[in-house]
Order: sequence, then C-alpha cells, then structure tokens
Amino acid sequence: MERVDHIGIAVRDLDERITYYTETLGLKLLKVEEVESQQVRVAFIDAGNVKIELLEPMSEKSTIHGFIEKRGEGIHHVAFGVTGIRERMAELREKGVRLLSVEPGPGAGGAEVAFMHPKSSFGVLYELCDKSGKGDK
Repeated sequence: MERVDHIGIAVRDLDERITYYTETLGLKLLKVEEVESQQVRVAFIDAGNVKIELLEPMSEKSTIHGFIEKRGEGIHHVAFGVTGIRERMAELREKGVRLLSVEPGPGAGGAEVAFMHPKSSFGVLYELCDKSGKGDK
C-alpha cells in the first residue's frame, strides 16, 4: 500500500453530515452517489492526502444499517495533519466543536496533538496532529 485512499465512516444522515464536514471543518465535498448494490449513499470528502467516505444506509438491508444499529456511527479515530494547532483549536471552539483538552499535548514523533470530542463529531474521534514544531506558541 502506498497511501491511505479513504476512510469509511458510517452515518445515519448523509446530508446533515456533509454540512458538518464542509461547513464546520472546511473540507471539500468531491461527489455524492448511490451504490444500489450495497444499498448506500456515499459522499467523498477531500481531506488533502486522504479521502473520507461517508456511508449512509438506503435501507435496512444495507450492511451499513446493521453496523450502525450494532455499533453506532463512526470509527475509532482519524488523524488530520495541521499547522498552528492552537489556532485550529480556537477556530473549532468558535464553531461549537468540543475538544478533549484545553491545550495540545505531546504525540508520537514530536507532534503536538489534540482530540475533538466524539460527541462534537457525530461519533468519530478525530486527532489534530501538528508536526511543524511551531504549534503557534
């Protein structure tokens, strides 16, 4: 494998979640389509070096419907690279996103990291990862 292409995230309401990813996080919507054979509507979001695939069940026959009923929406976490982590954290707070810490903490490889609370992100734990060594100190 050369790179991560996309990360799939199960969602209950695709349109509502697209609004979150595009307006709150400022990411770009690439396309939305239906995959009849899988009974899902999908939206691809451009997150820079990776795409996020949002999956909404179209019927109770969809495996995504079963996943959501059993485990709820989301996956464990997705890490996003950022620069100026403190500024990013402030911007997210201004948009109503809850963070798990007031300040970033140390992460692997000398990175500064912070996590967005899953309740602010529809069940997904996101990590902000700043490897720039600056962090807006």
